[in-house]
Amino acid sequence: MATTEDDRLFSMLIYVLSFPFPVLGPLLIWLLKRDNSDFVDFHGKEYFNFIISFTIYGIVSSILMIVLIGFLLIFVVGVAALVLTIIAAVKAYQGERFRIPLVIRFIKQ
Repeated sequence: MATTEDDRLFSMLIYVLSFPFPVLGPLLIWLLKRDNSDFVDFHGKEYFNFIISFTIYGIVSSILMIVLIGFLLIFVVGVAALVLTIIAAVKAYQGERFRIPLVIRFIKQ
């Protein structure tokens, strides 16, 4: 099924709005548009799997700061989250169903 311009825009906005509003912005778009568009539903689920997974990685990195490796890991997790969010936003706007690497699938597609 072909994606419309609106589907691609709203899917991209899920990721872009995550910078100022990590939960509320993407959640509102996903809840309002998931029934109308499978593409937006896919990216909404992918984003929330992403944010949950990377929150877990951040917590583990924080705990590992006791043995000093966590300082490096927290930096890597932060940079990876930023880069993967930008890539996912671009891919969503291009109309691709991008599966973010390193993500644990809590919400099934």
